[in-house]
Amino acid sequence: MTASRKGLLAALCAALAALVGCTGNPQPANTTEGPMAAKANDNAKSNGDLRKRLTDMQYRVTQESATEPPFKNEFWDAHDDGIYVDIVSGKALFSSLDKFDSGCGWPSFTRPIDGPEVVENTDTSHGMKRIEVRSKTADSHLGHVFEDGPADQGGLRYCINSASLRFVPLAEMEAEGYGQYLKPFVDKGLIKAKTEDAKAPAVATETVVLAGGCFWGMEELIRAIPGVVSTEVGYCGGELKNAKYEDVKKGSTGHAESVKVVYDPAKLKFEDLLGWYFRMHDPTTLNRQGNDIGTQYRSAIFYFTEEQRQVAETVKARVDKSGKWKKPVVTQIVKAGDFSVAEDYHQDYLQKHPNGYTCHWLRD
Repeated sequence: MTASRKGLLAALCAALAALVGCTGNPQPANTTEGPMAAKANDNAKSNGDLRKRLTDMQYRVTQESATEPPFKNEFWDAHDDGIYVDIVSGKALFSSLDKFDSGCGWPSFTRPIDGPEVVENTDTSHGMKRIEVRSKTADSHLGHVFEDGPADQGGLRYCINSASLRFVPLAEMEAEGYGQYLKPFVDKGLIKAKTEDAKAPAVATETVVLAGGCFWGMEELIRAIPGVVSTEVGYCGGELKNAKYEDVKKGSTGHAESVKVVYDPAKLKFEDLLGWYFRMHDPTTLNRQGNDIGTQYRSAIFYFTEEQRQVAETVKARVDKSGKWKKPVVTQIVKAGDFSVAEDYHQDYLQKHPNGYTCHWLRD
């Protein structure tokens, strides 16, 4: 989605919020409910307990079909891995894997995690005709679904009120009874599948952040390296907390477009990973990669351990002396600081847009 389209969508969403009369800030969702309390949840309405258990905003949204303010709610800009469940019943509704940045100020998803649990109704309130979505078990009002979502992911945008949701982090899903929803996270390499041998040691991974120009071109090559467990694009090397693309693209924040790489050192040595890294970009161009110019496109290795630093220095020197490049290698080797996760539309970009722009390829 282009920046101009996002801006227009945000403005329209804000106007809609004003039209339906939403005011006030929602409070954090109750974090004690889940399938373990299913019986209490199922009886909550009939017992008149919802007023006590929910915040005012949660009650107004789920029971009175109110709409919370855009950009002033708990999950509109959330990026953590996990699932979103009904604040009333605890039933699974949406996954972080299907969440995207729509620019409207509310959490947006391309699809429900469990189709039958999200039901649709025609909504003709406020002089408009829209499709309302509600939860089947608790009959909670969730939000609306529109046909302006990512075209390559079905074209739908489930625009959902944060106040109708509770977030269950990936690390807590199994303990809370949501183990049946873990497989997509395993398939994405975000967690390891359980083995039959319960005594088998957990896989020890290591992490490094690599920069070398446009991050999605780097990510597409890195993800294919044997031994890489997962990749995530974002911004590293600057002082600004929670950096966003609109800030970084100016080239004044000190951040570099980067790829956080989680790898299995038993299958991929750090030295070998850097061998791939120095083949996929030109490490001799200062603050530039192909047509992309600016400090945000510099070559840099952001290390986490002293051992990584030493290996990086050794590999850089070796590449510099190899004669493969006519100019000196200018790659920075810097201790990793804060890593700001990039917007959803930048993640896995070339998977979503196979013919998209890239200036990266593997050299001999």
